[in-house]
Amino acid sequence: MTSHWARLWALLALSLLSIITPAQANYLWLEQAEDGIKGYWGLYESERLNPAGLTATRAFLQDGADLNLTRTAEAIAIASPSAADLRLSAQAVSAGNVLNFYQARFGREETKAVNDLELVPTTSNGNTFKLVWKGTVVAASQVNVTTSAGWLRSLKPAEDGSVSLETPFPGLYLLEVTARVNGSMTYQGKKYEDVRHTATLSFVVPAASSAEARQ
Repeated sequence: MTSHWARLWALLALSLLSIITPAQANYLWLEQAEDGIKGYWGLYESERLNPAGLTATRAFLQDGADLNLTRTAEAIAIASPSAADLRLSAQAVSAGNVLNFYQARFGREETKAVNDLELVPTTSNGNTFKLVWKGTVVAASQVNVTTSAGWLRSLKPAEDGSVSLETPFPGLYLLEVTARVNGSMTYQGKKYEDVRHTATLSFVVPAASSAEARQ
């Protein structure tokens, strides 16, 4: 595909959604626990909701293989047979009849997007990320970052639309971005005037790597 057609596809993708920065909107994210990977819904820094409020919940690998999951009142436990990056997706209707599509990813080894909206590292295990909407790279106007060390940031894009992140502290890094579909949408026989896709990417930086980043 020529650069001309690539730009046209990017413009078409942007015409279908708008990147927004909702105030304190819930999202879905993944964390590494002692007994595996767990998915949480709510806000990392303040509130975790009961995942019973989510529908169409699915955990899977890049190749589409489904993973077994177990719900509790606090989290969704995922059984993964490998250390590969994994995804968790779900849906919910929030106040104001807003249809939310949640798409979470844990790990930054793979450089290919799988979810409809996904933050993807430009190099395996790298700190620069691109935002992909249904296979097309779009500009990430702002990406919110939360860490287990209490370090909060809002990343602004470079000229090519990518965002870069420093990882000076060990622990969990959680990147989040939300996009609103432009116009109304009929889904499963019901019309929604406000449809949003929220993507998160989380990964763990070990102590040794964070020490190297500070040097």
